[in-house]
Amino acid sequence: MTAPESPQPTADDDATHVPPMTTRVVIAEDEALIRLDLKEMLEEEGYAVVGEAGDGQKAVELAREHQPDLVILDVKMPVLDGISAAELIAKESIAPVLMLTAFSQRDLVERARDAGAMAYLVKPFSKSDVVPAIEMAVSRFTELKALEQEVADLSQRLETRKLVDRAKSVLQTQYGLSEPAAFRWIQKTSMDRRMSMQQVAEAVIEDAEEKKAAKGE
Repeated sequence: MTAPESPQPTADDDATHVPPMTTRVVIAEDEALIRLDLKEMLEEEGYAVVGEAGDGQKAVELAREHQPDLVILDVKMPVLDGISAAELIAKESIAPVLMLTAFSQRDLVERARDAGAMAYLVKPFSKSDVVPAIEMAVSRFTELKALEQEVADLSQRLETRKLVDRAKSVLQTQYGLSEPAAFRWIQKTSMDRRMSMQQVAEAVIEDAEEKKAAKGE
């Protein structure tokens, strides 16, 4: 398959996103001081905190009640831990989940991802860490919803997601695009060329491999 034309980054691709007050967030953290600090960070950046919880069960209830744009969950909480809460929220496709953890251990991160978390933050974190993590979580959730609309079969959807992730990596490396911008390019090319996102991703990967082979790498 012939690869689509090379993407050309534009100013809009990586423009800093300033969330409007309508971006609604539920926070769940059993340590009150951390929860307060996080709430202040979010509100300073223009997010609206619509619910706060000290345990995972309450977080799930608030997510169902408010239908927020994002849910932030600490991994270790009483009643229901963050990973179990994330699994319930993801299963109902309520909102993207951002996990907070004191550890960056691979097995914990993989468990959170498998439960449906879109991104994670390692404590302690600063305000400069929070916004990129939120944008990553929201972006990946948007991608997932787009793939759900395109591919009904779950196993095929997982395969498509793997290919799209590989293609995004190629676009990021070759053209300096951010992850969200790379996905937008794949999605737009898919619509413009009336191809599936899987076909576009395959073409991007094939083109990259051909260029690599031509260079003798």
